[in-house]
Amino acid sequence: MSDEELDLSTLPDPELVAQMHDDLYDGLAPEIVIGTNLLLERGWSADKVLNEALVEGMRIVGIDFRDGILFVPEVLLAANAMKAGMVILRPLLAETGVQRIGKVVIGTVKGDIHDIGKNLTAMMLEGAGFEVINIGINNPVENYLEALAEHEPDILGMSALLTTTMPYMKVVIDELTARGLRDKYIVLVGGAPLNEEFGKAVGADAYCRDAAVAAETAQALVLARRAAAS
Repeated sequence: MSDEELDLSTLPDPELVAQMHDDLYDGLAPEIVIGTNLLLERGWSADKVLNEALVEGMRIVGIDFRDGILFVPEVLLAANAMKAGMVILRPLLAETGVQRIGKVVIGTVKGDIHDIGKNLTAMMLEGAGFEVINIGINNPVENYLEALAEHEPDILGMSALLTTTMPYMKVVIDELTARGLRDKYIVLVGGAPLNEEFGKAVGADAYCRDAAVAAETAQALVLARRAAAS
């Protein structure tokens, strides 16, 4: 049955949530907006809608992206559908002061203006329950330091697509070390020319080969750090 024939308002909650997972997977933003509003009208809290309908839907998208079943254009559509739901939920979440899983500052390094991978990673992180501050492209070390001071995130994410800009990640990490700030943040790096050896060599906590892995890694490292601190 196509969504044109399907009246979402007739579905009981469990079926509506399952349908929203399907609609996210298919990148259907208008349906996600309708579903999000329906669940809120039925008395669902904003964080319950976020976690059970949107985050869980994006988790399924992430698994299929990681396994090569979905590709970047499809994941971008899914992420944009998630964003449409987040437009409704974000002010409600802010009002209720709901704790997100953590906070991430992410940006492409100085000299590099590529942002598709970074934006996709930002969307997947948001889909995994993080608050994400995306500082854009071509960031010198000062931009990272300013964003870290202002937002006090759990994670710093850096992206590069050019082999010539990759070494700048080490410049940023070395500066954090020099200022005694390195251990304050989990540092994740990613981008097509990078690999695990490079991540280790520059002193990152992890190299993430794609957006889905970045979301999984971010969750695992934040939870591990919290467990160690408690």
